[in-house]
Amino acid sequence: MSAGALLKAVMTYNGTDIRRNNHLLKVYGYAKMIGELEALAPDLQETIETAAIVHDIGIKLSEEKYGSCAGPYQEKEGAIEARKLLSQFDLTPERLERVVFLVGHHHTYQAIDGIDFQVLVEADFIVNIDEGKMEKSAIKSVKEKYFKTPSGRQLLETLYGV
Repeated sequence: MSAGALLKAVMTYNGTDIRRNNHLLKVYGYAKMIGELEALAPDLQETIETAAIVHDIGIKLSEEKYGSCAGPYQEKEGAIEARKLLSQFDLTPERLERVVFLVGHHHTYQAIDGIDFQVLVEADFIVNIDEGKMEKSAIKSVKEKYFKTPSGRQLLETLYGV
């Protein structure tokens, strides 16, 4: 599957929401970087990159249906929307199911059950820390609670000095 084609499809889905499109590009970039630095197998890397591209696809529908993009709404609607969009691409059934799972749980941190999930969470946090202008003390807390990969932890140190 071409990451470029999937990026284009999700950006088309998001339309003129430049903030959302920039967010997905940043999460994708960090997820790709962390996965590569962790020297993950190519199949895991593709799963991570695919999930990073579609991880927030539920936001648009959540805002329309519930007037909110809270995590539970994103996860519920995101799994449905990811499945619809990804069905247009040549993914194995196993990869499709894993990506749908990741999208449907990416704010449920106690559900982290693999390195692909871990990398997605870390990449999303790195971007959200910046976009949310998180305080240094909160970044330290997030690092201790949620960052497990050496590459993700090092990125936090490099980018935020924690």
